[in-house]
Amino acid sequence: MSEEVINYLLAYENMKIIQRKDMFNFSLDTVLLANFCTINKDVNEIVDFGTNNAAIPLLLSQRTDKKITGIEIQKDAVDLAIKNVHINHLDEQISIIHADIKDYCTNCNKVKLIVCNPPFFKVGERSHLNDNKSLQIARHEIKINLEQIISCAAMMLENKGRLSMVHRPDRMIEIINMMQKYDIEPKRIRFVYPKYGKDSHIFLIEGIYKGNPGVKIEAPLYAHEENGEYSKEVKKMFGENIDD
Repeated sequence: MSEEVINYLLAYENMKIIQRKDMFNFSLDTVLLANFCTINKDVNEIVDFGTNNAAIPLLLSQRTDKKITGIEIQKDAVDLAIKNVHINHLDEQISIIHADIKDYCTNCNKVKLIVCNPPFFKVGERSHLNDNKSLQIARHEIKINLEQIISCAAMMLENKGRLSMVHRPDRMIEIINMMQKYDIEPKRIRFVYPKYGKDSHIFLIEGIYKGNPGVKIEAPLYAHEENGEYSKEVKKMFGENIDD
């Protein structure tokens, strides 16, 4: 087992996160999703599909005091997630459940918000033969695929509940089609660019279960400045105090 390392959670010096080099570590995608999803007064509970080490629930706890549940299939990741919740004294707000999403969604309470940073790659696509099993499951659709994620979300969402996801732009049409297949109407889309003048490499999408048609394309988000530093908007997401 790889050594566990404790770091501050970005610029939030009141929060810590334990990570392992041999397991999936949170990235910019995680931070973008935690900041993108809509948390309104109707949200009763937030469910994070594939929570891994609970980075998204930890970040969401900085935005809301609503109950957050992380679902994770990998036992090592579950153990790490539980530790991360505990060291941040968030046991009352965040619950971690060791389960397969496909099983969990068949017998659970309906919720108003589901977030998911899913495996980006189909099985066999951009395979990294040197990856260990944990990283393969996090990056590739080995345990669950895109359609299963969206169909499970549809089963769990209350009417007008929201599904927020981060993914690759080259799968956007597939995602929109799949959402509509399961009665989740895309309502917000935001493209993320490495820097100005580059093609989008990430996009964020939020749909409403049994929502009305009509999608809003939000302003582009540039992750980096020309000098390579993170942009002011991203730094704010990291918890840094930035003067406008």
